[in-house]
Amino acid sequence: MAVLKNLIKKVVSSIGRKHPELIIRIRYWLRFHKKLNLDNPQTLNEKIQYLSLRTDTSEWTRLSDKYQVRDYVRECGLEQILNTLYGVWENVDAIDFGPLPDSFVLKTTHGSGDAMIVRDKSSADIEQIRKRLNATLHETYGLSEGNLHYSRIKPRVVIEELLDNDEESAKYSTSLIDYKIWCFNGKASYIWTCTDRTHSGTKVMTYDTDWNAHPEYSVFNSHYMRDGLIPRPMNLPGMLEVAEKLAAPFPVVRVDLYNIAGRIVFGEMTFTSLGGLMDFYTDRFLEMTGNMINLN
Repeated sequence: MAVLKNLIKKVVSSIGRKHPELIIRIRYWLRFHKKLNLDNPQTLNEKIQYLSLRTDTSEWTRLSDKYQVRDYVRECGLEQILNTLYGVWENVDAIDFGPLPDSFVLKTTHGSGDAMIVRDKSSADIEQIRKRLNATLHETYGLSEGNLHYSRIKPRVVIEELLDNDEESAKYSTSLIDYKIWCFNGKASYIWTCTDRTHSGTKVMTYDTDWNAHPEYSVFNSHYMRDGLIPRPMNLPGMLEVAEKLAAPFPVVRVDLYNIAGRIVFGEMTFTSLGGLMDFYTDRFLEMTGNMINLN
């Protein structure tokens, strides 16, 4: 079965490299049971797909790279929000774990959802970590989804400071609270929060910029579960200002930030959330936010 799965993935990836629009159209049909409208895109998903297939996404590649994006954050005058970087490596075997602190987080520059948390280096299985990282480094992410901007990222490993919730935030989430800020034509409009995140799912809620909760915008399921209300983060206006500075050149982008007792920390920039096939939002939200995006 594993051999068959790998074969299918290779075939789909090969098609995705040469015909990304075909892959996206098939996946869109399978997800929503309707044709993807690229001639006159209206919804958030449709406009993301239009931008992905009909425009130059070279800057998406640079800013989706978890190492190169740090230069862009500096270019925007926001170096102070960058997390502490311990190093970047092309070769997993070249990583010297000795000088690293007791706790840290490892992730690849081109992957998604592959972060590995080490809380106690002395008890960590270093060889298993190298093995997992090596496997990820040899994957070309994005081809099977038709998201070619990911496939152009140079695979490397970055190791950064491990962040933890502040005391107040820890009352509401067992994992670091992730504030994902949707920006449309440079304007921060909605914040999607993720709490209690595990490999099997996360609790989510959508807030507007005045921190009013909008559960009616979400389609909750076993992976994206309805969250309770969490407090307005400290320095929310500062978070929105940061997001808008980073998002200024783009019709649509999601800027992911953390907030540790008012300290704003950069997470990442996402241009194709769930591959532009978001089914965890209602049709109303997808249409409303699609109308906020000016493709001209």
